[in-house]
Amino acid sequence: MKLADLTSHHIEGIALHGDTPFKVPLFSHIEDNLWMGGCPVKAAPDEFEYIVNLVSLYPWWEPYEIAKFQVHTRVHLNDELEIPSEDRLYALARCVNAYRRYGPTLVHCQAGLNRSGLVVALALIENGMKALDAIALLRAKRSPAVLCNKVFEGWLLTRDK
Repeated sequence: MKLADLTSHHIEGIALHGDTPFKVPLFSHIEDNLWMGGCPVKAAPDEFEYIVNLVSLYPWWEPYEIAKFQVHTRVHLNDELEIPSEDRLYALARCVNAYRRYGPTLVHCQAGLNRSGLVVALALIENGMKALDAIALLRAKRSPAVLCNKVFEGWLLTRDK
């Protein structure tokens, strides 16, 4: 298995929200079968059985190859200063939690900071984690720049049951 190789490629830049600089591995292991990251280059790594691709309408998004055995869920979700449909977000969180029960699951957007952070944090919250703990875990495992979109972060903080 090549899982160690999944973190060797890095991406860096300045996030739109708060001019937040970041340098992160392309993929970060969050817990168990759950991974979060940026857009795969050319092809999705074979290590992932399930891929939740949170594409935007940005013109620089490039498609990548998916192996026949991989389950690929592609959903349009933008990194804006408003919360996407709550029904859609909860459906995605349930999907992520179902997938990761069965195998290695990657949730990704372009850089793996805001859109994927929103969905992965909500999946963790739906599994019983407190919102603050979910956000802290993602920042510790991926980057302090995760959820630099304060609208997304603020909405998650209201999710505790």
